[in-house]
Amino acid sequence: MHFTEAKGILKGSGKEIGMNIYRGCTHGCIYCDSRSLCYQFTHPFEDIEVKKNAPELLEKALSSKRNKCMIATGSMSDPYMHCEKELRLTRRCLEIIYKHGFGAAVQTKSDLILEDIDLLDKINRDTKCVVQMTLTTYDDELCKIIEPNVCNTKRRVEVLEEMQKRGIPTVVWLTPVLPFINDTEENITAILNECVRVGVKGIICFDMGLTLREGDREYFYAALDKHFPYLKQKYIATYGNSYVVSSPNSKQLMQIFKKTCKDNGIIYDPDKCFEYMQEFPENKNQISIFDL
Repeated sequence: MHFTEAKGILKGSGKEIGMNIYRGCTHGCIYCDSRSLCYQFTHPFEDIEVKKNAPELLEKALSSKRNKCMIATGSMSDPYMHCEKELRLTRRCLEIIYKHGFGAAVQTKSDLILEDIDLLDKINRDTKCVVQMTLTTYDDELCKIIEPNVCNTKRRVEVLEEMQKRGIPTVVWLTPVLPFINDTEENITAILNECVRVGVKGIICFDMGLTLREGDREYFYAALDKHFPYLKQKYIATYGNSYVVSSPNSKQLMQIFKKTCKDNGIIYDPDKCFEYMQEFPENKNQISIFDL
């Protein structure tokens, strides 16, 4: 872990603005796209870059911003990595978001978010808060392999359940689905059943597969060699250097996914999921199109 003084903290404009307090990650997920060389890391991925002045930058930015909107975090680096337990920069930023009356859309894999559930609840009562949780495999032993340094799926479902009890809307990222590893009907159905049980608002799944590019691909293949002998050769033979790596079972699994969502009133079109998360309630008591 090392500290930097950032020049800015917010990116984007319009309905949703992004914020990344950290760069890099310690979760150790074998498929992480953020490892890709295109993101131009100048330090080891696990050596977390901490924007120590993030709260001050956010305070200044929101103090002068006239139009309220959703502030999103977690797209490139999990805001609840292990260092957040000590640094609490994410919590400080959430406090500033609440203070200035903005909304929050938080994406994570970690149950550490539960330590901030009181604050997330306040934001949601005042404006809007959406908690996003990534779920990939329901098998605990497999989860230890592909996402070794973070809580398992069952614990993440418990997080979703706790958010639901507070009335905080949740969205699940059902991605990535790794060909020949977790791309089974049994796995996808188990995850979907839990999403239905805890009442998630939406599920984002572009395709049953993953993406691989330079930097990410090499790390993923090294993990395959370690944990799934001979599977790398199958990937190379099947996909070559393709960026989009779809499961051979994708069509069947996507049909199950869409039917389950339709039958249970869950938003599943990615554009509509993003639209819901980006929609800032100008009037908290105003009925959203997604509540009709």
